[in-house]
Amino acid sequence: MTPTITAFERSPDRGKGQARDMRVRWALEEVGQPYDVRLVSFSEMKRPAHRALQPFGQIPTYEEGDLALFESGAIVFHIAECNASLLPEDANARARAITWMFAALSTIEPPILERESTGYLERDKTWYAERLLMLEDRIRNRLGDLSRRLGKADWLDGAFSAGDLVMVGVLRRLNGSGLLEEYPNLAAYVARGEARPAFKRAFDAQLAVFTAASSG
Repeated sequence: MTPTITAFERSPDRGKGQARDMRVRWALEEVGQPYDVRLVSFSEMKRPAHRALQPFGQIPTYEEGDLALFESGAIVFHIAECNASLLPEDANARARAITWMFAALSTIEPPILERESTGYLERDKTWYAERLLMLEDRIRNRLGDLSRRLGKADWLDGAFSAGDLVMVGVLRRLNGSGLLEEYPNLAAYVARGEARPAFKRAFDAQLAVFTAASSG
């Protein structure tokens, strides 16, 4: 059965691959699973029909038969569980890959998102510059730890896995900030993820939605 995911009708990231349906698209492309996309407007996201799938009125959602999921990490995990190519067969390696998924979403992403929201909501405050420096130092602490752990390896734990997919997706949120470039091995790590054919297909598909919306 072909799953259906939801995505922004008009992406606020202007097609840069930051919206969280990107992670789901990438996972589906990695495993070779065809999928349909239902585009939703900001107003539709807050209506009862969508909230029945996503109680917080966000994207993406994932529907496959009687199964309905929300939260990009949970959806990627489901896709990975159903396809051997994103999670190792060895039980210990599999557990480690799942751990990296949680680390990306629970440890690395929160200060990055806080920096983003500060830029959107607090830029006009007198204390904005000081707060931004504090948040960027917090991000550097996390990136330093991650950089030391990755070292000279291509991926976080052997072969590419769902852990890398989610981690690269999170780190890409720093594009344009200059922070990632302070850690050359992490910048190279993200570039390796972006060079994967499945990533490119997912990125192009998401960009096509923005391009069509802009020209319409």
